[in-house]
Amino acid sequence: MPDIKLRLNKDMLVLSTPVLSALARLGIDVERDVEFTLLLEPDTLEDAYKLESIAGAQCLVAATASVTPARLARAGMEDRAAEVVSAALGAVRAQVPQHVLAEIGPCGLPLDASSKASLRENRDQYARAGRLFAQEEFDAFFLNGFATCDDLKCALMGLRKVSDAPIFASVDVAADGTLRSGRGTLEEAMAIMEELEASVAGFATCAPQEAAVDLARRAAGATALPLLAQLEVRERNARQQGPTPENPYYAPDAMVAAADALRAAGVQFLRAVGDATPAYSGALVATTMGLDAVVRESAEGEGEGEGGAGAGADLAAADAPREGAAPDGASAAGSAATDASCDPAGAVTDELADFIARARERVAAALGDNLAIVEADGPQIEGADGPQVEER
Repeated sequence: MPDIKLRLNKDMLVLSTPVLSALARLGIDVERDVEFTLLLEPDTLEDAYKLESIAGAQCLVAATASVTPARLARAGMEDRAAEVVSAALGAVRAQVPQHVLAEIGPCGLPLDASSKASLRENRDQYARAGRLFAQEEFDAFFLNGFATCDDLKCALMGLRKVSDAPIFASVDVAADGTLRSGRGTLEEAMAIMEELEASVAGFATCAPQEAAVDLARRAAGATALPLLAQLEVRERNARQQGPTPENPYYAPDAMVAAADALRAAGVQFLRAVGDATPAYSGALVATTMGLDAVVRESAEGEGEGEGGAGAGADLAAADAPREGAAPDGASAAGSAATDASCDPAGAVTDELADFIARARERVAAALGDNLAIVEADGPQIEGADGPQVEER
């Protein structure tokens, strides 16, 4: 597979939808049985990834979010951690994707930011998880689902202690840019990602398109790293007549305009999450197919990371993370910017209608009948002409 670092700030890329959502639609208890499914019925996950591959997602996300020791212990799988990682990556690699991302979620341990012992314990959770991938083939880690800055710092420092692989990082934010926990802001999280050597800075939100684009612009102003935007699908609803603030991404078609607007705002990586299906990935792929990322000017105050602030600085003082070069792609982000990047708002206004028309043509030409595929025993891809109501 190609080195994903060579594609930063270049190609528009789409990440696969969460495989746990596909498993939940099959009736699997994703809180308890994901690891058992990986080990005993890997074909179930391979079927889910096969549909994502058909839809065209360039980056498949492995089901390794729960491989920190604390989360594996809750599932009674702490002694089979290496097997879980190998099985999860094997299910993804069976599709021969362009890129494989190894997801790691929050470890779930209590965290006292004023205690060095607590910070060390949390950091070591991610370091131990990172070591499980030492002999595996994958493109990048994907730190996803973080809701506090302190936990994000521990995760980044833990991985950087044991690996120099690229890291995608993402935090969950509300429409106003506040982290899901209510503590910290999008800008603070972006600064931490850049300082602690993330390769891609991201956010996940269920906010409507306009608010999501505003979040992307705020992220672009806070960091020069390539950006990832994850849009949460709260409910797929074939009867809904249009986007609403409560459920803006009710159908795959709703992703078309959002994808183009986010690209114009500087986002390179896109993903549909929540109740999303492979049809959402297909819409994102077809909308961005053949398009380059909008190269942004370097964020003001860009510089090499020297470790986190506050709680992260205390932890660094106790046991400093590996020193390294500036984040991947940081220098490329400062290269010559396109006219659209100089005025992303104007680009949206002037070109959005044309983007949407061309995107719909790409959907039909690129995917053809693929979005009409329905597998009775597996996750379903919705029809190209609109979402199909699943029989219950």
